[in-house]
This record gives sequence, structure tokens and C-alpha cells, in this order.
Amino acid sequence: MGGALVLWRAIHSNFKVDPVKHALSVTREQDFAAWYQAVISEADMAEESGVRGCMVIRPWGYGIWERMQKLLDERIKATGHENCYFPLFIPLSYFEKEAEHVDGFAKEMAVVTHHRLIQKDGKLVPDPEAKLEEPLVVRPTSETVIGAAFSRWVQSWRDLPVLINQWANVVRWEMRTRMFLRTAEFLWQEGHTAHATVEEAMEETMKMLEVYRSFAEECVALPVIAGEKPENERFPGAVATYSIEAMMQDGKALQAGTSHFLGTTFSQAQNIKFQNAEGQQELAQTTSWGVSTRMIGGLIMVHGDDDGLRVPPRVAPYQVVVVPMLRDTEEDAAILDYCGDLVTELNKQDVFREPVRALLDRRSAKAANKRWGWVKKGAPIVIEVGGRDVAGGNVSVIRRDRLYREDGKLDSRIVAKGDFLGAATAMLEEIQQALFADAQARLLGNIDKSITSLDALKAYFGASKKPGWALVQWAKPTGAALDKVIEWLKGEKLTLRNVPSDAEAADGACIFTGEKAVERVLVGRSY
Repeated sequence: MGGALVLWRAIHSNFKVDPVKHALSVTREQDFAAWYQAVISEADMAEESGVRGCMVIRPWGYGIWERMQKLLDERIKATGHENCYFPLFIPLSYFEKEAEHVDGFAKEMAVVTHHRLIQKDGKLVPDPEAKLEEPLVVRPTSETVIGAAFSRWVQSWRDLPVLINQWANVVRWEMRTRMFLRTAEFLWQEGHTAHATVEEAMEETMKMLEVYRSFAEECVALPVIAGEKPENERFPGAVATYSIEAMMQDGKALQAGTSHFLGTTFSQAQNIKFQNAEGQQELAQTTSWGVSTRMIGGLIMVHGDDDGLRVPPRVAPYQVVVVPMLRDTEEDAAILDYCGDLVTELNKQDVFREPVRALLDRRSAKAANKRWGWVKKGAPIVIEVGGRDVAGGNVSVIRRDRLYREDGKLDSRIVAKGDFLGAATAMLEEIQQALFADAQARLLGNIDKSITSLDALKAYFGASKKPGWALVQWAKPTGAALDKVIEWLKGEKLTLRNVPSDAEAADGACIFTGEKAVERVLVGRSY
């Protein structure tokens, strides 16, 4: 890493600071929601599909998802889970067996009732003769259909544990949609397991929560708070739900992943029973857990800036993009050869225990347009090479995490080609660490732990559009008392996020009920 530091500490010239003209037309400060949409559009990540709430994920956006999928899949398999696949269509009767689960998803379910269309009055309509005997729900989650399979697979304690995962799409008919964050159809992985004892199932639940935490922080450079969800925020049918919560640049919380201890709720409904070692019948203890393309939305809102996206190197489809500055002259061939050699040498190097992913951008577009295109996409390192660079054996290096100099001008450094090759992997590691450090400082610096009353809580969130979160004393109320708390929070457009696993012990009164607090809970606005 020292080589990269030496390389990067070039001496700045003293220029008068000019206002920076950013690549995006709207800044985060002007309109965070519009900025978010601009990043997605300008970075060519996704676009509208023609179906409300559904999106087309373009190659750069899907490339990020593929990287996330690869890295998370490796971690899931390392814990002993195997991948499989279950049907997209689930019989309605499967959901009816578990009342709480159905109630939780009823308003979001897309239902198939017919299997054929006919023409009538010049239009295609469902054929009344092709009505299904039983409606089919388009998968909103798979606990029910997988539970039915578990009931066939599990007969004896020797069949346990069952540890499976599937990568799939799901459909939840959301009323208010936003790309990557809340869409009618999205991509995810969902893990499902069955165990002989409560202890084993709880160990699994917490193990996968830690897998999510480490993946988010180490791969996506997304600092998170891991903890248990309050009762009102539990997954429908779960005994306990745990989450990782990330803080966006506007101070709002994003639930980035969840792990659920389901107990025997679904085992009872789906008849998942086994004969124990003593010959007695028992219900299996089950879990489920998932991470979705919502994490891409978190990546945008945590790492993006007023010039577009900034992608952590570990999940960037390309970590280094080489842009030849072609002018339709005789020297273009020499520039392309020089750039091709650079990419070849980069691809021979390893970073994060994988080969460097370098790309030569051969498109005929103007070099400046290509440069700013990759800046908006968030490629970690952009290299520009022109005729003078070839003659001098140099390259011009732009680090996406440090786009501007102190004078406000683009920070493009001319360095020797060999020096860059010697420092490239260390530079990528630095960028990964720098993005995480910036986000972690923002997270930890914007959690207020001093609030002890509802008036103070209200004032805190009323003082600024993006103050962050509050960590407050919590008595863990239930029933009518919890309903009253939720109603107050709803009036202030606030939500309970989770009870951090590493929070200090409670030592005072609950700010909502006045009763003795038993733990501390995070409160904030959320997506």
C-alpha cells in the first residue's frame, strides 16, 4: 500500500479555486430523491420497463448485482448451504395454512387465475373456460412452498439440518415504487433451513446475520448496525427477526438484509415433522434469510456523489477502465497497442484474491465523453492515454474516490506506466477502504445517544431534514402499549429500526412509556 501512497502524494499547483461543475444536473443538497434517479439514469444502471414498478436492469447495474451475487454466494456456500430452485407460482392454499403470513403479504400478492386468453371484441381477455381450479400466487417469498418440500424431505432427526438457498426473482405489488429500493419485481437470494432444536435454529439465524454484516461491510463497503427488530417490525409469521441497517447520506435508514427465526410457525402449517432419537415426533425449527437488489440502492445512496456513482472495487464490474484518446491519426494504432498491453498486465495481477478486472474502452466516442461516462458509472480507476503518454511511457490516472484537487479542478495525475502498474492493486485496496471509512464515519457520527424524552426526539428530527438516527431507551412494550408507540412514531414519520447487538445496556426509563428500559432501540426515518 505504501507504493500507492507515494504515487498519490504528488505536489499540487496553487490555483484559484473555481466552482466545480458537476457531471449531474442535480446535486444531493438540491433534491436527494431527484439526484438518486439521476445517478441511476446517467450511470446506465436501470430504466423503466413499461410495467409499473418493474425495471430493466442494464449491464452496468446487473454487473454490480452479479458481483454481489458471486461474493455472497461464496460466503453462503462456505457455511454449508446448497443452492436449489423452487417454482415461481405457489398455490394459494399454501398461504392459507399460515394466517399471519398471509395477512402480512395479502395486499402485495399478484395472483394468476386463468391460463389462456381469447379474442373478444378485438381485445385479448381471459378465457372464462380457462379458469384455474386454484389461484396461483406469483412468488412474494418462498417459506410456504419450501416448507411443503421440507415436509416431504424430513422424516427423521438424521435428515436434519436441511440447509438450502435459492437465487430468484419475487413479486410484491408495491403501491409506491422506486428503482432498486422498492419495486414490484426484484432479485434476491432467500435461504431456508430446518433444524432439530431451537438452539441450532437460533445459531443459524445469527450466523447468517453475521454473514450479511461482513458481506455488506467488507464487499460493498457499507457500514451497518446489526440487531433484532422490534415486535411490530418482524417478518410475518416469525418468532424473531434480525436485520442489518445502513444509513444513507440523507440520514434515512435502509434495511439491507434480514434473518428470521421462524420457530415452528411454518412447521406447524406445513407439517414439517421428524422422529427424534427417542422415537418421538417433533416439529422442526426453521429459519429464513435474504438480501436483495435493494442493496444496490444502498450502494448508490451511501457512496454516490454529485458526479454520479462511486462503486467499491470489490463489487465493480470493471475496476480499472483504460480510455485511449484517439484522434483518427496514424498514432491511434500505437495508442491502442499501448493500452492493450496495459490491460493485459493489469489482468495478470491479483487484488482481493481475484484477478484485476480491467477494460479497454475501444468505442469511437470522444475521449472526454468516455471519461465522464465512466466517472458517472463510478469505475474505481479511469486511465487516459494519449499520444504524448505513449511517447513518454506514462498514463493519466483518475481515482473515482478523489475526483477533484483542492483547487476544484479534475485530479488527473500523469505517472509512469510502470509506477502505476506497481501500485494499481494497492490503490484499489485503498479506494475500498476509503469508501468504507467515509461511510462509517458518517454513520457513527450521526447517531444521537443523548435523547431522553419524546419532546427531545421530536425536536431532533424536526431540526433538520437529515439528522441521522437516535438510540433511545426502550422498555419493549407489547399489545396496546406498542400500538400507541407506533401510532406516535407514524405521526412523526419515524420508525423503529432495530436493537443493536452491541448497544450499551439500558440504564434508565423508556422514553415512550416511562417504564424501566430493558434495551436500547434505534429510531429514524427510513426507505
